Amino acid sequence: MKKNGEYIIGFISLIAILALGKSGLSSPMLFFRLIAGLGLGYALTRANFGFAGSVNRTYRTGSTKLMIALMVMFVGTAIVNASFFIGQDATQYDLWVNPINLGLILGGILFGFGMAFSSCCASGVLTDVVTGLPRAGITLIFFGMGVYLGFPLQSTAPWITDTIVSTETFSNGVFLPDLFKGDGLGGYLGASILTVIFAAIVIWISKVYEDKRKAQNTYTGVDAEFAQEKTYEDKEAFKLFSNNTYEKLFVRPWTLGMGAVVIGSICILLMGVTKAGWGASTPYGFWFGKLLILFGVSPESVAAFSHKPVEIFTMPFFNHPINVQNIGIILGTLIALLLAGSLTKTFKEGLSISFKEILIYAVGGITMGLGTRFSNGCNVGALYTPIANFSLSGWIFLVFLVAGGILGNVVYKKLMANGSCKIQSSETN
Repeated sequence: MKKNGEYIIGFISLIAILALGKSGLSSPMLFFRLIAGLGLGYALTRANFGFAGSVNRTYRTGSTKLMIALMVMFVGTAIVNASFFIGQDATQYDLWVNPINLGLILGGILFGFGMAFSSCCASGVLTDVVTGLPRAGITLIFFGMGVYLGFPLQSTAPWITDTIVSTETFSNGVFLPDLFKGDGLGGYLGASILTVIFAAIVIWISKVYEDKRKAQNTYTGVDAEFAQEKTYEDKEAFKLFSNNTYEKLFVRPWTLGMGAVVIGSICILLMGVTKAGWGASTPYGFWFGKLLILFGVSPESVAAFSHKPVEIFTMPFFNHPINVQNIGIILGTLIALLLAGSLTKTFKEGLSISFKEILIYAVGGITMGLGTRFSNGCNVGALYTPIANFSLSGWIFLVFLVAGGILGNVVYKKLMANGSCKIQSSETN
């Protein structure tokens, strides 16, 4: 398909999605979730931004630019979120102050290991449905299986449900503002400074590591990041309706910084509108349960095993807000590629897959799924949102996520040694 054709289809599709969402979704809040998902999917794709890439790119190429961009986004989101909480009762928000326990540690390791195998995470697998369908499809099925199989443990195992340490505001986790109650802003000044310090430490380690890789001549960089850093010279006089203007608006890749600003802004809007942060992975277990029901398992049996209400598996799909948001991420990716005129090329490039890769992606999916249940979230639910909610658990998860990602990449590299598997591009280029 010619690029101009994709441009037209992109605009028509966007209008159709918004029109159908407005008329077909049952509430304005669900429509807001659709718009938020569209924005997240568009930004993740346009900026080639992903959470799994923060570890995968670092290990495979030596580039820590994405890790640094994530730290800046975490700090910015947390500081702006503080404006919602100062002088308010934080318990009136659905803050993800997660337990600190063995589950958090094991979940971080498992999730990091899985995202190295599948080259994506809970949000990345949604964008990859468009950019690498076979890999994403296999990963998503087994991700959902892992989430579903982990539901009983998440509900009953003390090493997942109980915390070894907590503070005053939330009984099941450490809320950083509780450590600085006397700072004049209810603890949020001290918590914000501590968040900046933690992020600065990660950035410093990242810089040192990248410089070391460059000194050892093992730094290769990431093609997409080179494209993002490219300087464009606009020699033509500005015209609103011109190819040059269109490329600026819809084709040229965003920088990682731009991606961080847009994604962070959407997550701040989510907090303001829904009083909760960004989550993605739990519905994958619900989707797997619906798949079991489709194959003849009774809804009651599916619900009893998972320790979830039967209604969660029988309710209309688009009545669940995170379902709507997740589908919005897929559609946002589709729109981004159509408007850039690169959908056909990108989709075709992602179709190749070998039997060995199928097994690798299945292992990646199930380990990520189980990891989310142990740690009570994924890269957004156990990392980004808790950090932005001033939960100490997010920083602990990051440490073990990186450890698991390194382990996964070491094993993946050995499996690839015979050349029968290839490093996927979505989180490494």
